[in-house]
Amino acid sequence: MSTITVNHSREHAKISKYIYGQFAEHLGRCIYEGIWVGPDSDIPNINGIRSDVVAALKAIKVPVLRWPGGCFADEYHWQDGIGPNENRKKMINTNWGGVVENNHFGTHEFFELCNQIGADAYINGNVGSGSVREMSEWVEYMTLNGVSPMADLRTQNGHEDPWQVKFFGVGNESWGCGGNMRPEYYADLFRHYQTFVRNYDGNHPVYKIAVGPSVADYNWMDVLMRNAAPYMDGISLHHYSLVSGWEPKGSATNFPEEQWYSLLENSQYMDELITKHSTIMDKYDPDKRIGLIVDEWGSWLAVEPGTNPGFLYQQNTIRDAMVAAVTLHIFQKHADRVHMANIAQMVNVLQAMILTDGQKMITTPTYDVFKMFLDHQDATAMDTLDDLAATTSASVSKQADGYFVSLCNFDVHASDDLVINFDTPIASTSSEILTATQMDAHNDFDDPNRVQIEAFDQVTLDGQSLKVTLPPMSVVTVHVKVN
Repeated sequence: MSTITVNHSREHAKISKYIYGQFAEHLGRCIYEGIWVGPDSDIPNINGIRSDVVAALKAIKVPVLRWPGGCFADEYHWQDGIGPNENRKKMINTNWGGVVENNHFGTHEFFELCNQIGADAYINGNVGSGSVREMSEWVEYMTLNGVSPMADLRTQNGHEDPWQVKFFGVGNESWGCGGNMRPEYYADLFRHYQTFVRNYDGNHPVYKIAVGPSVADYNWMDVLMRNAAPYMDGISLHHYSLVSGWEPKGSATNFPEEQWYSLLENSQYMDELITKHSTIMDKYDPDKRIGLIVDEWGSWLAVEPGTNPGFLYQQNTIRDAMVAAVTLHIFQKHADRVHMANIAQMVNVLQAMILTDGQKMITTPTYDVFKMFLDHQDATAMDTLDDLAATTSASVSKQADGYFVSLCNFDVHASDDLVINFDTPIASTSSEILTATQMDAHNDFDDPNRVQIEAFDQVTLDGQSLKVTLPPMSVVTVHVKVN
């Protein structure tokens, strides 16, 4: 049996809605087919962006979208993706599959997508193969309201008014695909480049994000914070959940039980990473001004058989739903430091929200978790007293009329009888569940609703306590209204 004790006075921190951010890279079928089909496509679209995908993303209130990469960002030259399509330069996507990139989805199309789904923009700039001038001119092109060469060029290309760039990443994975740099070198580059990411809109300053560490590279974090902290608003962290000891990365389906637990154990490692990196950040930023931005996370498993290995297309099962719930709970536990996170990736790549096949589209169990957790966005995380089973994860946030509780039991076989104690009389509850009876249960184009959210009736009220029976392999949410 597990217990959670909620004291109304023990508030922790605001859960930034940006923790529920998304990531869309020019990788495989994420952009092309997954999002962009072109205005002449038979697939229903608005201005070239497929309408079914937009509708699904609006339903989970995507708060922010990171683009154009990823590794692709450090070979992306933004002027190749503006103007008439017939004049846009073609390039080889050397990072992902060696395919031809026609640049039909560029800056204007990205902001059109953000507008359609209601998301803020997170632009990732090119430090690896770009220049200070190129990055500076891109910011000017996007955000300057007035007369200038880049603002005039934007107007010539059909958009007189500037856009708002909420977040800007100065490079990506500069320790790896973004340049194989040493932290001391990148720290100086960041100081240099960010100087020319101008705040042309004084009412909406650009939030500047430095390239942070890969997984447990604590030296990188220390060097960047020591040498560049005053110049950054956020610093990134990348960690993917892997099936330990298995190559190539373990199948997304048809896996043994030990791989279920291995993947979940690796997901829980995020808590240690954030704790240790936050400790380093605290030395240089005790007021927690700088946000930890986990802008790449999620399951990285073997590609589906018969697909291009460079496209990173994998199925998405109830196990991935467990990964999502556990990881989002960790972010909310550290809400005072984690200001944003971006799951990799939004459509057709890695732990995707959505899968497409031509005209067909399905949502995944991971999508359902994001939908179930909507009420955590911008709520106040509660500092609860927990005594939880090793396979149970939980998070509680304060709402206007009570509390929102999200729970996950990733035990494959056993239920968990959970008691939640409140110090306030309870008026009513309502709850939902996402679960399955097979470890690799998933939706596909023949059966798109095999795994779906359902009403849940295993919650009973006992005075100021709730008793919840969590089935194996389940994610449960409970809205608790108090008197």
